[in-house]
Amino acid sequence: MSEINVVPYIDVMLVLLVIFMVTAPLMTQGIKVDLPDAASGPLEVDDNEPMLVVSVKSDSTYYMNVGEEEEPVALELIGERSAKILTANPGIKVLVEGDQSLNYGVIVNLMNVLQGAGATSVGLITEPPNP
Repeated sequence: MSEINVVPYIDVMLVLLVIFMVTAPLMTQGIKVDLPDAASGPLEVDDNEPMLVVSVKSDSTYYMNVGEEEEPVALELIGERSAKILTANPGIKVLVEGDQSLNYGVIVNLMNVLQGAGATSVGLITEPPNP
């Protein structure tokens, strides 16, 4: 009578589970921004689809996230750089991520710069409201 010993497979599975549990929180990227709460539907994002995310922190510093790069950028340079990115890839999604403590005018200024650079539509990133 022959039986399959599954104990080694369970051990391997548990080791892989621990590895994924430890590495998953380390894989989050981005800039820490306190997003405002809004009731909106989730954005369907394809990992292969390029995306330009411009973040504004609470101290009004701007960051451009293209792929995995994150660097502080002056507002004047955002228009130039985003224009180059949009001419090279016209189908790229442009999203704005702003801290909720910011003045509304800062976000509107940024959106004007992005639209002047050639972005036909600019999306806003929000957090779902807490129940």
